[in-house]
Amino acid sequence: MERKVIVLAGPTCSGKTTLGVLLADKLNSEIISADSRQFYKYLDLGTAKPGEEILKKVKHHFINVLEPDEYFNVSLFEKQALNIVEGLLGKDKIPIVVGGSGLYIKALTEGIFDEADINEEIRSELMLIKERAGIEGLYKELEKVDAESAAKMLPQNWKRVLRALEVFYTTGQPIWKFHEKQEREVDIDFKMYGLNWEREVLYKNIEARVDDMITNGLIEEIKYILDKGYSKTLNSLNTVGYKEIISYLDGEISQDTAVDLIKRNTRRYAKRQMTWFRKVEGMHWFDVASFGDLDNICEEIIKSETLYEREN
Repeated sequence: MERKVIVLAGPTCSGKTTLGVLLADKLNSEIISADSRQFYKYLDLGTAKPGEEILKKVKHHFINVLEPDEYFNVSLFEKQALNIVEGLLGKDKIPIVVGGSGLYIKALTEGIFDEADINEEIRSELMLIKERAGIEGLYKELEKVDAESAAKMLPQNWKRVLRALEVFYTTGQPIWKFHEKQEREVDIDFKMYGLNWEREVLYKNIEARVDDMITNGLIEEIKYILDKGYSKTLNSLNTVGYKEIISYLDGEISQDTAVDLIKRNTRRYAKRQMTWFRKVEGMHWFDVASFGDLDNICEEIIKSETLYEREN
């Protein structure tokens, strides 16, 4: 059996989760989540995490595996996800990777971390440190985690300091290690599929999802997380949907403003996701409107994978 992995990518609210479940069910396989926020417990509604029934129906890896304050990075994900992939391939199953976190998908499929890649959530958290503690605070943070790089920088060159911290917290490795190109060789064929929507339709889907999140208890979910003692400044909570509601709970903005900001920021995030995935080589795009529904796309993927196997 060919060693291949199906990867489903695309913007938020595009139907990746539903399509992944359809595929996993028909192929008798399992899903590896590449949505970095779904890794965390309690962050359910705001991350559009699969419900309990779906999780019971199809096994998902990397869902609810971390506490909100637990440290994790893309390098750890790559190692652990590859182990899961190998285990599934050993059982003659086709692993199905589903998610919108481009950096995590890239780490798994390419095995090379490009030092120019940006982790926006971590960068936002580091900018908060700069605002609160100044450039000296950033520099002290770098001294704690990567003294070798800090010794080669001046605190005044805070952008270099920020980048070194960002690389460390994204990968768990000091920035100087990436001056030596890291390569990985695996005999796995990653079959990349993306879901494409007309922008106006996707934006309407996003706005409807946000309204549903609020109706179904997103505010109560965030109150619950904070009442458990987790800090509102955690990186896991520096996420669209959570940071806006926290501002509302802090009395900084109204609920209506928070909801409007969630919709706006989610649209912007979806746009950035599409920009990222459009640059991925070998991505086969499905125009959802042309296929009518996700069941048809599921059958098309299964058909193409079967034909691919016969040709090889």
